Amino acid sequence: MPTGLLTDDTASKIVTTCRTAVGDSLRSVTYFTRDDYEQLYLREDLARDADLTSFIGHEWRGFKTTQTAYEGSELGDYNYTIRVFDNGFLIRVTTDREGVFATTDGLTIKDFEEVATALKSFLGDRDLE
Repeated sequence: MPTGLLTDDTASKIVTTCRTAVGDSLRSVTYFTRDDYEQLYLREDLARDADLTSFIGHEWRGFKTTQTAYEGSELGDYNYTIRVFDNGFLIRVTTDREGVFATTDGLTIKDFEEVATALKSFLGDRDLE
């Protein structure tokens, strides 16, 4: 699945971060920027035909729209997004230049918080590079 957008080491760290937080409930992990993406992990029992280009466009625009809409609100800073579907969940963690979305089977809010915190820390550290 690698496209060269990330080093193998960085891709592995992102997947390990997600796997550590959610274990076998992890379905997929995709790293993205505004212009490109790389699916880093896809569980073996899942179909490999998702239209990731549409997902990435929506998730990037969604991040920017959400960040702008709630900027300065009494809710505080935007942290991450959870989307709920019939067959699983999607969590998106994004910075101004990159993001990760992971899909999972059922999780608790605590599980989502753990993966979001770990990914935000990882992406934040990359902003310092």
